[in-house]
Amino acid sequence: MNLIHTLLAFILALGPLIIFHELGHYVVARLCGVKVLRFSIGMGRIVWSRRFGPDQTEWAISALPIGGYVKMLDARDPSTAPTDDRDLPREFTRQNVWKRIAIVAAGPIANFILAIVLMAGLFMHGKEEPGTRLRAMAPASAVYLAGVRGGDVVTAVNGRPVQSWTELRWEIMRAVVDKHAAELTLHGPGASSSASYHAVLPADRMASLDVDGDVLGVLGMQMWRPRPTIDKVLPGGAAARAGLRQGDLVTAIDGKPILDGIAFIDAVRGAAGKTLQVAVRRGSEQLVLPVTPEREPQSGRGLVKLMIAQAPEMVTVQAGPLAAVAKGAQRTWETSALTVKMIAKMIVGEVSLKNVTGPITIADVAGQTARSGLEPFLEFIAFISISLGVMNLLPIPVLDGGHLLYYSLEVLTGRPLPARIGEIAQRAGVGLLFMLMALAVFNDLVRLL
Repeated sequence: MNLIHTLLAFILALGPLIIFHELGHYVVARLCGVKVLRFSIGMGRIVWSRRFGPDQTEWAISALPIGGYVKMLDARDPSTAPTDDRDLPREFTRQNVWKRIAIVAAGPIANFILAIVLMAGLFMHGKEEPGTRLRAMAPASAVYLAGVRGGDVVTAVNGRPVQSWTELRWEIMRAVVDKHAAELTLHGPGASSSASYHAVLPADRMASLDVDGDVLGVLGMQMWRPRPTIDKVLPGGAAARAGLRQGDLVTAIDGKPILDGIAFIDAVRGAAGKTLQVAVRRGSEQLVLPVTPEREPQSGRGLVKLMIAQAPEMVTVQAGPLAAVAKGAQRTWETSALTVKMIAKMIVGEVSLKNVTGPITIADVAGQTARSGLEPFLEFIAFISISLGVMNLLPIPVLDGGHLLYYSLEVLTGRPLPARIGEIAQRAGVGLLFMLMALAVFNDLVRLL
């Protein structure tokens, strides 16, 4: 059932993005007066088609669900070359270079527009996300040494306001990729914004971080959690036998203060078969109860069978229509820029090629976000739409970016690229694309196994 759910989520995520991308090419081609012969979803053998419109454009679904294409009247291909002299003015290569650039660029631009619309819609609706209040950190951690303390709220990174944990992680990642210092603006718990202070994570520390890992965790930044109040005690477990009750506030274990539910869980998991002295506050009473966690058969970790408060503090990130569109456009631009920087760093070896992901990882994440709810799923679609737009703009022959490179050279030199050079570049581009696909699938399988 999970496999079917994942496949459906993958199709629902990628299918509309491909359609929207190809519609961009189709609409601008029609506006530029170019005759469109076929609009296909998928590649390879056609399994279904119908013809519509004055040009009798063929709308088709093809066998291989790996993209799509718009086939236009084009003299370079015998199968699409004009057979009627009346169609010559509507042939693609007869259009001026700026029209050809517009037609080719329209696909990626459509993906960016879709991402902006989705993000703007999410911002207008309002997104519930974990806030930026920080959990108590280890004294040796980078943020503690910078002067940050548990319970403080991050309000900005390098002067850019952050409201949610997602925005905080995004700004920290930007600093890591750019190898810049991260200046945090914070205020203490319960303090007003006028009581804010600054803490700087130095550039050399940020540059040493591995973007593949848990960057925030390595710095010592974790989400704030509520005090460890017991929500429910399950019958027949070590907690019930010890006398723990719903509503008890755990204050210490073996004399060591317990600040939140995560700390309680960590202490229990590491004490299978060992008796812990658990101090709790029950109303006005202070009690110390001996609790002996059972050993979980599969993992060997301690288990006491209770539910304890550990949900992070949530905030609503929301904006009006104009502000939402501006935020959506800004997030799309920043995500695109960061993606390009990551690709450049992969090429020079500063970032691992493990970051190249393929359809298996996309399908897996699509399934996970779909199970989490509509908002995370739409945000994931927006991110994939941006990635699809950026990927298609890479200057690789056979991709839109490769064609744009040809036309840019034509603008500079005043003449089209020689056909022989174009053919050689196409073959090289196909080879490079297959190598990238093979790398992406290999990385997917390594993650899966």
